Amino acid sequence: MPRFHFNVHDGYSKSDHEGTELPDWKAARTEAIRLAGMLILDEAERIAREPDWHMDVADERGLILFRLDLTIVEAPVTQGWR
Repeated sequence: MPRFHFNVHDGYSKSDHEGTELPDWKAARTEAIRLAGMLILDEAERIAREPDWHMDVADERGLILFRLDLTIVEAPVTQGWR
């Protein structure tokens, strides 16, 4: 079974050295969405302070298969609320 690595970049890069065995890249995509949701829920306050957050998913050779992005874009009206 192939192994996929879920690497998070949010101001601090966290490489997934162990990886997770999954049947295929489609299962890895679903797992990435689930993991991203858990991380965002657990670390919402810290993530809200970062300009962007992303997770890349690589195969066992290190080839990046896809990337999930979370970008917070503030509207100009919020600039005075700090």
